[in-house]
Amino acid sequence: MATGTLRDVPRLASYDAALLATTLRKQHDVISRDQALACALTPSALRYRLRPGGPWQIVLPGIYTVGGGTLTNVQRNVAAFLHAGNALAISGSAAVAWHGIPCEPGEVVDVLVPLACRRTSLGFVRLHRTSRIPSTGFSDGAVRYAAPDRAVADAVRQLTMISDVRALVAASVQRGKVAIWQLEEELRAGPTRSSARLCQALAEVADGVRSIAEGDLRALVKKARLPDPLYNPRLYIGSQFLACPDAWWPDAGVAVEVDSMAYHLSPASWEQTMARQARMVAEGILVIAVSPQRVRSEGWKVAREIGSALERSRGALAHIRTVPAA
Repeated sequence: MATGTLRDVPRLASYDAALLATTLRKQHDVISRDQALACALTPSALRYRLRPGGPWQIVLPGIYTVGGGTLTNVQRNVAAFLHAGNALAISGSAAVAWHGIPCEPGEVVDVLVPLACRRTSLGFVRLHRTSRIPSTGFSDGAVRYAAPDRAVADAVRQLTMISDVRALVAASVQRGKVAIWQLEEELRAGPTRSSARLCQALAEVADGVRSIAEGDLRALVKKARLPDPLYNPRLYIGSQFLACPDAWWPDAGVAVEVDSMAYHLSPASWEQTMARQARMVAEGILVIAVSPQRVRSEGWKVAREIGSALERSRGALAHIRTVPAA
């Protein structure tokens, strides 16, 4: 009988298989060392599972996953949450994506922790010490997530491009996940560092801007020193709704529409845009339709076109009633 071939295989030991299975199922096949030992796995049994080619792999020190391959975003969130020890909540882009707001989760998972937390950021985990305890009403059973407004505000503070900030704020508001007043409260309550872009985006939305493209248009209008328009006002003929143009100069009867399939949710939305513009033209409105690409790459040409239209204007259209965006 051969001897020595089984030396590396630990003797079968009793462990709480039901608790282990429940923990792994709840945590998307991610588990901490302490949790594994609490299931009565011995250190030698744990080492055997973590051996090269074994069924478990190390994700972070003391954090393991079942099987190989690339971690899913949810597994990364669980691993980050467990690494933090006494984590308060996942926030930032990872939480934004979990809430269903279009956002790239990014390479880093941001975790809110108490001020007294002794753990440090490691690998893809970035810890943020805070005295502001987040709402605990958002959880998937394994991980707690910051509320959408806190998550968006924290994500914005990690962004460097104003266009990315506009995209995130617009998406969260358009999808009804966050109200403007909630983001304004987060802006006041949160750290002032890296908050300038959030402040700018909220100022744009407060003016009625609802998309990245409209934000670019607003910046162009200011840079070119054109008269300030109303953004996203509601136009009426008597009591009948006419349209809600992206920008509107009521004293000139001029409207600007930033048109792109990329900023509409479906072909039906595109058709509605075309029909809206046709209705405005029929009522005597001078409609300037531009693409987001032209606003960015040919801004001064677009500004001259708008300026020319304002100069050619015959004045306000008395039969059109304007209601500014709320």
